[in-house]
Amino acid sequence: MRTLITLLLLTSFTFLSQAADINIISQQQLLSLQNAQKAPDFIVLDVRSADEFKAGHIKGAINISHDAIEQHLAKLSGYENKTVIVHCRSGRRAQTAEAALQSNGFTKLRHLEGDYKAWVAADLPLIKE
Repeated sequence: MRTLITLLLLTSFTFLSQAADINIISQQQLLSLQNAQKAPDFIVLDVRSADEFKAGHIKGAINISHDAIEQHLAKLSGYENKTVIVHCRSGRRAQTAEAALQSNGFTKLRHLEGDYKAWVAADLPLIKE
């Protein structure tokens, strides 16, 4: 039983320490990047479900569900050393995706401050399908 508890604690600590390495980017910083870049040197990665994405998403975002990141790394090829801005609805799924990306060599991950909920609350532009 002690071994199981120790393993759970180590796993939790590793996950939290990886998440702590991710820099935050504000909504305004993202908007500035979107407006300033002619040929984007970053991507916005929405890790919510496909249905959530269709209901509304940030302009230019690509959608890969948090639980399918490893299966779809080819879609992110070329961004291993470029800025990848990750978000979900409220943060939990984004942390899972960020950990998977980190373990696959992505070095410039950013987490959108407040995630999708804050973007909507701030009444920022959305694309709806």
